[in-house]
Amino acid sequence: MDVFMSGGTGYLGRALAERLVARGHSVRILVRAGSMGKVPSGARAVLGDALDGATFASGVRAGGTFVQLTGVAHPAPWKEREFRAVDLVSARESAAVAKAAGVRHFVYVSVAQPAPVMRTYQKVRRECEDMLTAAGLTATILRPWYVVGPGHRWAEALRPAYAVFEKIPATRETALRLGLVTLEQMAGALLWAVEHPPETTRVLDVPGIRGVA
Repeated sequence: MDVFMSGGTGYLGRALAERLVARGHSVRILVRAGSMGKVPSGARAVLGDALDGATFASGVRAGGTFVQLTGVAHPAPWKEREFRAVDLVSARESAAVAKAAGVRHFVYVSVAQPAPVMRTYQKVRRECEDMLTAAGLTATILRPWYVVGPGHRWAEALRPAYAVFEKIPATRETALRLGLVTLEQMAGALLWAVEHPPETTRVLDVPGIRGVA
């Protein structure tokens, strides 16, 4: 498949890009000048700015897949201004480019919702989801809560609590929706999404991500 990635050199992006290349897909990754060395072997670099669609539109192909992973690193409740300046703008630009190019499938990583914390982050990511709908794009929207992996392992200490809450009827649904997924599971679910484009937009929550990984 033909895959264009925004955010393809980050935490999730690199893990996905390496898997896509290994399976023989044609992968182009949007990078800024000076970041060429971060592109995984076998993928092609497209120089541009994720916040300005005009800089990378020529790298997006009709009938292909667009994977949108650009966002603020290490989200926190006090980063709403950054979420709006980076997450929202990059999603808007990517959606516009994908629509104009005639992309077949748009893959977007959002966040689990509703949740009692990180509400500004959820709000911005939901606005991004709504933009995909408004653009008329056929999308796969993945909604993880926390992705455990290198440099992101503190949440492992919560697994015993999750195990308890998942067994209690009153808390089971929330515990599953806000459950943990590993980097391996997330990359696997993204790979599955790319290789299985839908006819209509679909949403994969945490149980869904675990189920297809």
